[in-house]
Amino acid sequence: MTGTGSSSDAQAASVRGGVLAAAIVSLVTLGIATFELSMGDFPSALVLMGILPLAALLFFACLLWSASQLLRVRKDGAKFAVPFAICVATLLALQYAPLQQIYLGQNFWRHRADRNGIVERVENGELTPNVDYNKNLIALSRRDAHVSAGGDLVIEDVDEGVYVLFLTSRGFRHYFTGFLRVPPNGDPKKFFEFADRPPSQLVRYDKEWWFVAN
Repeated sequence: MTGTGSSSDAQAASVRGGVLAAAIVSLVTLGIATFELSMGDFPSALVLMGILPLAALLFFACLLWSASQLLRVRKDGAKFAVPFAICVATLLALQYAPLQQIYLGQNFWRHRADRNGIVERVENGELTPNVDYNKNLIALSRRDAHVSAGGDLVIEDVDEGVYVLFLTSRGFRHYFTGFLRVPPNGDPKKFFEFADRPPSQLVRYDKEWWFVAN
């Protein structure tokens, strides 16, 4: 009886450990997939280049290990299929869940009031380009830097008003993504950053707000 009880306790501990490990690996994987865009800013992109392969390798190893636990289901019970089920659910989420869209929606609405306030300050002339090497760049104060990746705004002052780009990421070779505030009667495709080629992404978030990528 004692031996049987010890074996049962060991199996229960094994299942709990496996479920916990699969859950942690899956949550980390989903977290990286969700917030990958926010880490695209240099130098975070260098870190991301190292993290992504490691995370993918770790998840693949967890998936293989959890699949091997299915061999124990017949003898020890369906509880040994739980880690595999967690990994499969994670794979389905990675494939079909709009993880980055969820992040972008949360980012847009969380910072909307602050960004609207900054747009007003730009329009009133309180904030003007202040970077010597770029006449379209505004380096924000530390207090406001959180609303745009790298703490910089990209603006264009035209006849119909001011275009204001709040960056969500800045990559290599001048690649960027961000929320572009378009003035009334403006067109996001006419923003000067798209003079050479149209945006690769253009998603409307509100009347005068678009998510753009070059």
